[in-house]
Amino acid sequence: MKLLLHICCGPCLIYPFSRLIEQKFEIEGFYYNPNIYPAQEYNYRQESLKVLSKDLGLTVKFSEFCDSDFNQGIKGKEDTAQRCVICWSMRLRKTALAAKENGFSSFSTTLLVSPYQNHLVIKQLGEKIGQETGVEFYYEDFRLGFKAACLQAKERKLYRQKYCGCQYSIKK
Repeated sequence: MKLLLHICCGPCLIYPFSRLIEQKFEIEGFYYNPNIYPAQEYNYRQESLKVLSKDLGLTVKFSEFCDSDFNQGIKGKEDTAQRCVICWSMRLRKTALAAKENGFSSFSTTLLVSPYQNHLVIKQLGEKIGQETGVEFYYEDFRLGFKAACLQAKERKLYRQKYCGCQYSIKK
């Protein structure tokens, strides 16, 4: 089964990639993250992912940095929990549409490796978007591999960020 995997960053790719390969998925990556702030942070994460994807032999499509999608999408909800829901939805929808355009039978996201993300909401959004686009959303709770992936990222000397990506998540 061909799966397009939304990737938020290199470290978050490690465990989902290994699980999906074990399950015999044909995987391609999709790096679309308009939430990341500032542009320099976007580039750090992108470069780290390029190094890792080359090591793993994974083809990844990289989107240009364009934070206006995110900023317009969350306008008026910057300081609410709804901001995250909008962000997840935006990234999942773009991934599903890219999957549909390119003949993938399913899509998923590395957001599901993070213990800091709301899995229930992400799963519900993915399933809804999957129904709307006709591309199946693959859900697996990848959190089991989070700590080991963090250690592996450190051993590989991958760039590891300290916040989810948007300017509102930076701990001051």
